[in-house]
Amino acid sequence: MATKFNARLIGLSARAIRPPILVGGTFAAISDGIPDIEARLAEKAKWFELVLGTDRPKLSWRSVFDFPVDALAREARSADLAVIGPMLVPGDSYCCLNPGEAILKLGRPALFVPNDVSSLRAEHVVIAWKDVREARRAVQDALPMLHEATRVTIAEVCGSGDERGAQTRLDDVANYLARHRIKCDPRVIQHHEGSGAGELIRLAQEEGADLIVAGAYGHSRLGEWAFGGVTRDLLASSPVCCLMSH
Repeated sequence: MATKFNARLIGLSARAIRPPILVGGTFAAISDGIPDIEARLAEKAKWFELVLGTDRPKLSWRSVFDFPVDALAREARSADLAVIGPMLVPGDSYCCLNPGEAILKLGRPALFVPNDVSSLRAEHVVIAWKDVREARRAVQDALPMLHEATRVTIAEVCGSGDERGAQTRLDDVANYLARHRIKCDPRVIQHHEGSGAGELIRLAQEEGADLIVAGAYGHSRLGEWAFGGVTRDLLASSPVCCLMSH
């Protein structure tokens, strides 16, 4: 992707130092000391070079002692897009990136890549539309990739009786994209059962799309986790990449 857009690629790895644990009135040794963390960060740097090579002129590496989410949010000042994956060890914020938390803090769009995905062509893109600020931001952030796509589908999952309103909203967005020289196919999807994310994933799979563009956390994050939400479900279940903005 960096080659496709003639972009600089920045690799980043971060691990935070765990505090010592108080056991029986004394402090026990921490599992990951500074030498251990330095060694792990050095291993990641070698892996980065092995995968991408060292002959690329627009390639750089950064490693820091910090919580991964905080480090990524800070370093995102240097980038247009952050590429992230699932949380490898749920709940361990010292060494693993929580993608949902990162998306909230970045101030940049994030490309979420599921574990089983090894490449992204983004030839057919599905835009998950909901008439909220986050979706409008996501469409704006995705414009460079939408320009490169051969096919764009914009879909809104709506309740019974709201089909006409959904079609009006999609037509407005389609006209907006047309002014940016992007042709898209509007789709109104009536929500029958399951989650809205499930409907979007099903559409992407049926149409052979490999990228979903969506706003992230259109409700408060507490509301998303308490009552369910498209962002949470996409991060947990999507088999294709998701470009998300908050």
